Amino acid sequence: MAISAARKIAYEILRRVESEGAYASDLLHAELGANVKTVDAALATEIVLGVLRWQRQLDFLLDSHMKKPVSRLDVPVAVALRMGIYQLRFLDRIPARAIVNESVEIVKHARKTSAATLVNAVLRRAGAEAKQPAEKFLFSDTSAPERLAILHSHPTWMVERWLARLGEAGTTALLTVNNRAPRLSCAIHDDSRRDDVFSGLKHAGLRIEPGQLLRSAFAVSGGSPARTAVFRTGKISIQDEASQLVPLLLDVQPGDRVLDLCAAPGGKTPPLVRGAGKSGVVVAGERHAHRLRAMREQLKRLNLRDVRLVELDAEKALPFCTKFNRILVDAPCSGTGTVGRHPEIRWRLKPTDPARMATLQLAMLRNAAALLRPDGAIVYSVCSLMPEEGPGVVAQFMAKDPRYEIDPHPPVHEQIADLLCEDGTLLTRPDGSGLDGFFAARIVRR
Repeated sequence: MAISAARKIAYEILRRVESEGAYASDLLHAELGANVKTVDAALATEIVLGVLRWQRQLDFLLDSHMKKPVSRLDVPVAVALRMGIYQLRFLDRIPARAIVNESVEIVKHARKTSAATLVNAVLRRAGAEAKQPAEKFLFSDTSAPERLAILHSHPTWMVERWLARLGEAGTTALLTVNNRAPRLSCAIHDDSRRDDVFSGLKHAGLRIEPGQLLRSAFAVSGGSPARTAVFRTGKISIQDEASQLVPLLLDVQPGDRVLDLCAAPGGKTPPLVRGAGKSGVVVAGERHAHRLRAMREQLKRLNLRDVRLVELDAEKALPFCTKFNRILVDAPCSGTGTVGRHPEIRWRLKPTDPARMATLQLAMLRNAAALLRPDGAIVYSVCSLMPEEGPGVVAQFMAKDPRYEIDPHPPVHEQIADLLCEDGTLLTRPDGSGLDGFFAARIVRR
């Protein structure tokens, strides 16, 4: 029996995510080119992201049918089993027999023929139970955090932290949203070309919905915008609306000297360039040379050629003899605000990671502040829901240097004002606004 194109793609991506630490979104973008049929691209995306979102629950159900847990199996066998049980439980249009047979063919294709009997037997048993809710298979003495973690497919430590802050109802709402496919949002780079952009996307078969807050934002469905001419020619970028909000807090003006400190992959750089204008200067820093190269290609696609790219380590003293009016510190973080969009993140994080990242973020913020002009502003942001990476870092920074404070009235659009906390910080959560989870603060001198 032949393996369908969609499942071949899904298998290879999931294998690389598991064994190489690759990111599913990057691999999907690379693999789902114009030569892949739209229906195959949709199914491959559904399987890849679905398996990654529900991996904890899938493994729990599979483990009940095996002597050895899924986590100890060879990667090709584990991936084939997860793909199979995901389709059996979550997809209705595919016959169970076809799912089982293709899963067996996948392990044979991966030269794991000895596991074919196991895959066949386990998926047949799992298929017989596919219509029964996962909750039925939990032990009666399963703790509340463990129960939520299994049923909503998250690490237990993450659930415990959210329970302590949000309570059971709030945590359940967040976990539920994290397992839904988020809106695929885009940004228009030139509003005067808006009609042309939408016409081009519709001609490519995509459906368009307006953004929730920004005129520059819109959502698409029915295909990949990256496969369209309007994307290739730099008229749009794929970017969540919450991410689009962050540069607005910086309020870059014509002639400003701007430092984008942790710039790659470059999604927040274009509005800084447009704000500074031809009379301004934008410097984009990044630690890794390969990410700078990718950012250079991104800026080339957008026809932004005046950005000065610098390879630097933002944890150390910064290599500039001049100071800046505006500095963006979009710091590397745990990414817990984007686990719905990048589900593999939840399986890679460790309980100690948020605190470790907060130490790194604080060093970056302090180094940035050393380059800020007296009348300038810093925007510090993270796509994390962990308080130690957001308010915690800003509080530590200001405690050590009382010259700085959070701008209580940042210059933002009135619609964005609803997302501001009492202290002027920006906070978005997937279960509240439907946007990715972001924390951002505009910091100024007293």
